[in-house]
Amino acid sequence: LLICLLCSYYIYAENDRNKSEEVSKQILADLQTRSEQEEDTTTKNIVNDVLIVTLNENDAEHVEEEPVDSMEQTENFTTTVNGIEYTTDSILTIPKLDISYPVLSETSEELLKISLNKYWGNGANEVGNYCIVGHNYANGKLFGKLSQIEIGDIATLQDTKGRTLTYEVYDIYIVDPTDVSCTSQLTNGRREMTLITCKNYGTQRLVVKCREVL
Repeated sequence: LLICLLCSYYIYAENDRNKSEEVSKQILADLQTRSEQEEDTTTKNIVNDVLIVTLNENDAEHVEEEPVDSMEQTENFTTTVNGIEYTTDSILTIPKLDISYPVLSETSEELLKISLNKYWGNGANEVGNYCIVGHNYANGKLFGKLSQIEIGDIATLQDTKGRTLTYEVYDIYIVDPTDVSCTSQLTNGRREMTLITCKNYGTQRLVVKCREVL
């Protein structure tokens, strides 16, 4: 009877995680669609086998590109899935681990079931330490593969400005749950990113420190 109960619980938990994963995928698909629409700022015409590219009227006033740090932060993206609104301010991608998830703008137990969450720090790709937290699932979802990361591995972060910056892992360590020193914003004026997940059955935390590749 106990074995049957355990199997039933495992199946239920796995199905629940899969449903949450589907919500995360829908959010990611929505963000990618918006990004593609924003990138399509040109009108292409073929005249006598010659490709003519002209700026759309709305973009003609913005030909001169602003420096990265002077660009104003746009509003976070809001996606509605099954009648529930989810607010996102970045997309984290780690190619080596096949990780690509939206980072929801707030942190809560319910949101952690859906996707990665922003835990602390300024906006994505801003100067400071942008901290991301996610569950360590045994099936590899969310940060379930994060323990496989190594120093020197690459991660990218896309923000609401349309920027995608590249970060390199420079430190990996384990701390107790009460140790939040990894969230410090003292970065000597650089952009950093900290990835946090559970370790050793939730008794400790795995911390992965990343720094922008200049």
